[in-house]
Order: sequence, then structure tokens, then C-alpha cells
Amino acid sequence: RRDLVAIGKSAVPALIGVLVHPDARVRWEAAKALGQIGDPTAIPALILALEDKEFDVRWLAAEALASMGTKALPDTLRAVVAHADSTWLRENGYHVIAAMVGQGKDAIIMPVLNALRGDQPAVEAPVAAAAALKKLSA
Repeated sequence: RRDLVAIGKSAVPALIGVLVHPDARVRWEAAKALGQIGDPTAIPALILALEDKEFDVRWLAAEALASMGTKALPDTLRAVVAHADSTWLRENGYHVIAAMVGQGKDAIIMPVLNALRGDQPAVEAPVAAAAALKKLSA
């Protein structure tokens, strides 16, 4: 992983490719490396990894996205809209979005965070996320 991180952005396509490797340790290392590199081109693949069957991989994907700040916000919101039925996506999406508090988008993201922690997140979160996306594009 250290060598791949040292390579930087050139290693991102290969790391994205192994985010679906059958070995969870390989996926973990890829998610960790992508977070350390911080290249926004990895955002869509990291969003998919938020639903990995292994908790540690999901967590590292969320950490990687959170470290990218508001660059990861639109894709994270789209994922909440599209996959609100996924408990893993909601939990990890919450972590990603909560890390963005204080980065100038609080008025947009707080309703989404509240919906993700509300009584009916599978129903309320996609509505709040869609509204947030609309505000971001305005």
C-alpha cells in the first residue's frame, strides 16, 4: 500500500479495480490507499464500497470519502437517494456527510443528516438528499 500511495494518482485505476477483489484484506488495503491518495476520481468506486460485506472495508471507504470533503457530497447524496433501503449505505453515508459539517454546506446537509437519523430514514433520507442535490445545483 505504501508504494501505491507513493505512486499517487497513477495508482488509482488499479486500486479502484481491486475494490471488488474477493479477498477482504485486498479491498481494505485498496480503500485505505485511495483515502490516502485522495483523488476524486475514486469517489464513485468508494461510494460502491460503502455497501461492502465487510465492515472494515465500508468504514475505510467512508473515511476516504470524508477526507475528500465536499467533493464527495454530490455522489454521496445521489447514493442516499438511490440506495436508501440499504442500512449500510445509510450508516456510512451519514458518516461521510457528517464529516462535512463546518465546511460551508451545513444548511444543505443538516436536513439530510437529520433524516438519516430520523424514525424512518429509508423514507425520509432520499427526499432530503434529493432536495440537497437540488440546492447544490442551484
